[in-house]
Amino acid sequence: MSKKKRLQKKLTREERRQLRKKKRRKRIIVLVIELIILAVLGVVAYGVFKLDKLDFNILDQNKLDVYKDTGPYTNIALFGLDSREGELEGGVQSDTIMIASINNETSDVKLVSVYRDTLLQQADGTYEKANSAYNTGGVEQAISLLNRNFDLDIQNYASVNFNALVDVIDLLGGIEVEMTAEEAFWCNGYAFETAQVTGKEMVQIKEEAGTQLLDGVHAVGYARIRYTDGNDFKRTERQRIVLEKVVEKAKSASFSTLNKIIDQVFPQVSTSFSSTDLLGFAANALNYNIVDTSGFPFEVTTSENVLNHSGSYVVPIDFSSNVSRLHEYLFGEKDYTPSETVQQIDNDIVYLTGVDAGTAAIQSDFTESEDTGDE
Repeated sequence: MSKKKRLQKKLTREERRQLRKKKRRKRIIVLVIELIILAVLGVVAYGVFKLDKLDFNILDQNKLDVYKDTGPYTNIALFGLDSREGELEGGVQSDTIMIASINNETSDVKLVSVYRDTLLQQADGTYEKANSAYNTGGVEQAISLLNRNFDLDIQNYASVNFNALVDVIDLLGGIEVEMTAEEAFWCNGYAFETAQVTGKEMVQIKEEAGTQLLDGVHAVGYARIRYTDGNDFKRTERQRIVLEKVVEKAKSASFSTLNKIIDQVFPQVSTSFSSTDLLGFAANALNYNIVDTSGFPFEVTTSENVLNHSGSYVVPIDFSSNVSRLHEYLFGEKDYTPSETVQQIDNDIVYLTGVDAGTAAIQSDFTESEDTGDE
């Protein structure tokens, strides 16, 4: 008789019952673990399948002019494109240029809009408006422009067609925005144009002050308004308001709604992030909070007298100081000393415009709200 049988013979009936129960429990635990693993693999596979809808674009890191590591922060370039034919990579105007800075230790997010008409150094050393980089050189030149002019380490981006924003907002059931009567008037005008481009129906909103529920075409129309006090500076503020409202509403959206957004919108998005990166962001999505927004440069004026240039430009006042303040705003760096490149850009801007800290008139109609991020 084997040792195992002799041992079982000595066990009482109750002890044998407990032993069988323990074995069943162990098998159940193993089965549950297997099911959990299969479920996780299923979710990951589903996520990867959905991510395949995105336009992935691998960037040449040698062309991005990364300046220095900003520590526990992930900095991302966000571009909103005025793309009538669906172009995402270049040959199209980047109407919206934003820097999203994520504090990886706290999950706090700050958004900075770069005014698209800002006079900045381009890849070839010449000076043009900020939005010309995307149009002439695509994503890599647009990112390198931000890194070179602001001493940043942006290595990834996301570009989205304005049509996609219309779809997202409609699928979320619209967003509530407080606006002036003047904004409501212009909102209808821009919404009419947006509806024509997107093939959506447009029903006018009331042209009066107050909080209104905006559908996709009106929300995009609101974000594109330029002809009010503050001009393009106020426009970038509206863009950040819309983005904050969308993020806030998406956090409470149902899985079904989010699934529809993914199916409809992802084909209109271009990004350099890998599937692994995006799944990591998705896992932490509910923890991210937009804690502050602002516009850049902080102190600016406008000028139509830029040497060898025609048209109106946004001119930074004391460019080096603006970059120092940007690093303090985003990363808490006190008394940041800009690179030699930034200091040379500062000198070039003064030479081209004649605008320096002693002679410039700060645009007081937007500086206070843009600088504080108080929306």
